Amino acid sequence: MKKIILSADSTCDLDDRLKERYEVYCQPLHINLGGKQYEDGVNITPDDIYDTYQKQRILPKTSAPNPKEYIDYFKKWTDQGYEVIHISLGSGLSSSYQNACIAAEELGNVYPIDSGNLSTGMGLLVIEAAERIAKGIPATQIYEEVNQLKSKVHASFVIDNLTYLHEGGRCSAIAALSANLLNIKPCIEVDHTSGNMNVGKKYRGSLPKTLKRYTMDKLNERSDLKLDRIFITHSGTAPENIDIVRKIIEEVADFKEIFVTRAGCTISSHCGPNTLGVLFMTN
Repeated sequence: MKKIILSADSTCDLDDRLKERYEVYCQPLHINLGGKQYEDGVNITPDDIYDTYQKQRILPKTSAPNPKEYIDYFKKWTDQGYEVIHISLGSGLSSSYQNACIAAEELGNVYPIDSGNLSTGMGLLVIEAAERIAKGIPATQIYEEVNQLKSKVHASFVIDNLTYLHEGGRCSAIAALSANLLNIKPCIEVDHTSGNMNVGKKYRGSLPKTLKRYTMDKLNERSDLKLDRIFITHSGTAPENIDIVRKIIEEVADFKEIFVTRAGCTISSHCGPNTLGVLFMTN
């Protein structure tokens, strides 16, 4: 049986510990900030982006690797006879899936999966693939099964401040100003068919109280939680905010593992600091 390499775009937001645990390789997306090119998670951090915005009021442009970059990335494994499962950022958000498919057609033995998601919504699918690789399941079967699981991923985030979404052209100035003035913190829900984002419930009040209500809402609305794992993923926030969310999760459901990860540059540059989400799967 051919060895299977597990790969994902850097936007899966798995930390180094989880990448090592599940043997995941990552292809970084591009970050263009102030006329300079960087690689997500390699030579730039979200705090660098926040610092630049505070000082210069500019935000980065993010872009997917082009087909040639994916070819070069996959080729080092396919040339050795390996198969590659690659999980991409949702096709509604980026051309990364399309470009990975072009590379796969040229090389063969590469199976790109459109996650229909972002951040650790992708990460949940990466782990599902990793568990199947560990069981010796063939690549073609893993490809089929992980594609079937996309609708079971539930990803959402609470945005503390709409400034970054506005500056990035993802909401109007009036909407951003109104929300910030009224202390409204919208829940952004990911459409798992594409990765596109929709506005869900709008919370009002302090961030700690909002995070408590949001977490309870998200977990209590499901009776079919898959209790293997849940992610608390944030773009940089106070430890006490994470503790609030963790406590609510522990009170509501008996997850085997609660992972806390920090979102990378691609995600953070669009949502800004103090964004936090709970991401999980259902049966």
